[in-house]
Amino acid sequence: MNTVEITTESIRLDQALKLAGITGTGGESKYLIQEGLVSVNQEEELRRGRKLHDKDIVEVQGDVFQIKRV
Repeated sequence: MNTVEITTESIRLDQALKLAGITGTGGESKYLIQEGLVSVNQEEELRRGRKLHDKDIVEVQGDVFQIKRV
């Protein structure tokens, strides 16, 4: 499983998708989220502003990564 390292307490879901290299733009992130293709901790997530914290797990069409606060 890949990790996305953050230095803050949380990160928005759309920002995490860009940081993980899943999307290149906010528009791409918004599309994937609105289409129901993103899950957080095994639950479908439709809010692009969802705050992710340390140890949250995100899955997008088979790509999985975990948030890690450093």
